Amino acid sequence: MALITCEKAAFAYEGRVVVDALDLTVERGEYLCIVGENGSGKSTLVKGLLGLITPVRGCVRYGDGLRRTEIGYLPQRTDVQNDFPASVWEVVTSGCRGRGPFLTRAMRQNAQENMALMDIADIRDRSFMRLSGGQQQRALLARALCATRSLLLLDEPVAGLDPVVTRECGLTVVMISHDVDAALRYADRILHMAHGATFLGTPDAYRLSPLGMSFAGGESRD
Repeated sequence: MALITCEKAAFAYEGRVVVDALDLTVERGEYLCIVGENGSGKSTLVKGLLGLITPVRGCVRYGDGLRRTEIGYLPQRTDVQNDFPASVWEVVTSGCRGRGPFLTRAMRQNAQENMALMDIADIRDRSFMRLSGGQQQRALLARALCATRSLLLLDEPVAGLDPVVTRECGLTVVMISHDVDAALRYADRILHMAHGATFLGTPDAYRLSPLGMSFAGGESRD
């Protein structure tokens, strides 16, 4: 059974429908990469999958035991993150709070493992505010990993993070990316969102599609 199913789902941004009549399933274990033009509704869709916004038409359903509070989410980096007054450890372990108000030994161990995976274990006591942009994203991704055992939603993570997650964590991943080469190399399916058109299919099919030809260079890409 699919983890997430969209049936004719439409989502609006500032009162304007930017995603319309979308049929989509996200299967356990797959890597779905979302690409496309700016303003085509990619981030709005991810927020809809997460349950942060409600579809104006159609529906979004969770299945296979997935609960909304168990989805790991890495949003786009914002300036607000630069002023977050906490240590790296505090930021990462805040991802465990959806499982209960207190940190258990298992939660602490999970946080340590995720920090090691993101190569930030040696800076656990440093102020989040004083990290580089890449280090902040790694800390936030470790936090997202602590929040889930099954599904990650990533909104344009920094380059190099997505292969680590998909290859070593074994999670279902839905990721917005501008790195089409990485999408063609790693994704199981690609959703291309454009004004007035969409594509959903395998990387090989995307290479040969009109959108893939124009956006990714089609067959000319290795």
